[in-house]
Amino acid sequence: MVRIVVLGQGLVATHLAVGLERIKSGELEPVGVPLERFEYEIPVKSLEIVGSFDVDPGKVGRTIYQVAKDMLGSQLPVPQSLEAVRVERGIHAGSVKGLIPGARGLDEDLGMEEAVEIVADRLQHLRPDVVINVITTERAEPFETLESVRDRVRRGLVSASQAYALAVLRYAEREARRVALVNAIPAPLANDPVLVSMFEEAGSLLLGDDGATGATPLTADLLEHLAERNRRVLSIAQFNIGGNLDFLALTLPEKNIMKEKTKSSVVKDILGYDVPHYIKPTGFLEPLGDKKFVSMHIAWKTFNGLEDELVVNMRINDSPALAGLLVDLARISYSLLERGYKGTVYEVNAFFMKNPGPREAPNIARITAFQNMVKLLQGLGALSTGLPGRRA
Repeated sequence: MVRIVVLGQGLVATHLAVGLERIKSGELEPVGVPLERFEYEIPVKSLEIVGSFDVDPGKVGRTIYQVAKDMLGSQLPVPQSLEAVRVERGIHAGSVKGLIPGARGLDEDLGMEEAVEIVADRLQHLRPDVVINVITTERAEPFETLESVRDRVRRGLVSASQAYALAVLRYAEREARRVALVNAIPAPLANDPVLVSMFEEAGSLLLGDDGATGATPLTADLLEHLAERNRRVLSIAQFNIGGNLDFLALTLPEKNIMKEKTKSSVVKDILGYDVPHYIKPTGFLEPLGDKKFVSMHIAWKTFNGLEDELVVNMRINDSPALAGLLVDLARISYSLLERGYKGTVYEVNAFFMKNPGPREAPNIARITAFQNMVKLLQGLGALSTGLPGRRA
């Protein structure tokens, strides 16, 4: 069994928990889980969520089942097996300040140093193999040096994601075991050389940053298509509007800039040149809920100097799209840990993440990234080498 702890019991984590239990009961096919087209060494049914942390007073102390009934009960059946896991108080660091009334973390009651220790204690009790970070988008600055880490923690100058990463490291070191942290939000963890080196030293894994689910991977593949045909891109416009908590958080400039950075790096990396572009989340509209609206326009020059353009409009269920990717990220993390991988792994990040670590690693077309990752996993013997097909 692969034991998972989730950080942030929002819509993504709740869809993950509900979907996993429904797959395990045979009620649901694993659609939206990329590697289920192949035969993977770790079946989805072996994944088990054993713990959850949050700072929302409406979730802390309740079971995932109760939280899921409130959030998804009107849309989906919620398995009662989720009553086995209770949401515990986590680290806030102001990550949802002004967004969730009454939100409070261990750090506000005990200070950041003690909060990190308590989360590490709880991880020792829960004994996860993989920790998945899906808290609300927050602002975070990478650590300057290894020496600065302790000082910034002491002064409370770390983000919630960074504090959780340090708690995972503490847990790994205390137990002398390999652990994986998957960072699915824009906070630069796998793009922080100091944190990556700390995970490498601990024999553990740090994957990230910012799960790529909708417009960004599609944009990357379209740009690769144009680049391969030597068409000169003139401009790119891409925006998202949604009505969930993450889009509400992005109305705050300091949080929006973190997401914008992870989305716009794709242009020059793939084309080899920059062009005028507007690629960013642009607004919150509550009636849209979790089904975000995406629009895209790309203009380019073709043979004989003529101009073409492409327009895409779509609606995407935001949280389930990421939850399906997290299923594979948990399985891949475990496979890599078992084979001694540590630090970060670009081949995995390049497919799953908007801003793939390590720092300065290029964004590439997700079609290419997927093929590279499959070759890696097949070479390790984790993935079947036959032609992919749809599995029940």
